[in-house]
Amino acid sequence: MKIVSDATPLIALSKIGRFDLLRRLFTSLIVTPEVYAEVVFTGEGLPGAQDTSKASWIEVRQISNRADLAAAQAKLALDIGEISALLLAKEINADLVLIDDLRARKIAIASGLKVQGTIGILEACFERGLVGDLRDAYRDLLEMGIYLDRAFLNARLERLKLPPLE
Repeated sequence: MKIVSDATPLIALSKIGRFDLLRRLFTSLIVTPEVYAEVVFTGEGLPGAQDTSKASWIEVRQISNRADLAAAQAKLALDIGEISALLLAKEINADLVLIDDLRARKIAIASGLKVQGTIGILEACFERGLVGDLRDAYRDLLEMGIYLDRAFLNARLERLKLPPLE
């Protein structure tokens, strides 16, 4: 499977000490140089930087046409990492793109891409028995200052027939 990731899922999962779930869920990940730079160089010393730089199962791959990147950046109100991830996912016909930004997700879906965010990754891991308590994972995200709507999280928990967050 070809999985392309934006920076946010890498950073969010690292913040809560669950970066390893990506490796356990996916054989490999592909990131663009822009995403890699955002996490590892711009984010040096921050969650995600060390995990990402040491992950031999993460491949850094450039999009073929750099002009597409410049054109998309001028057209879309997204950061360069999100744009490059979407362009690469489209270019290589990725099976899945990991991205959290709502606007980027809408653009990805409109482009025919399948998307999954940090919450979806945690839920997939929960369903496979890789996360024992999904509620704890959600609480960890909230405690780390990751912006999530508590009502949204509770709706997701209800869908899985789990008690809501307090």
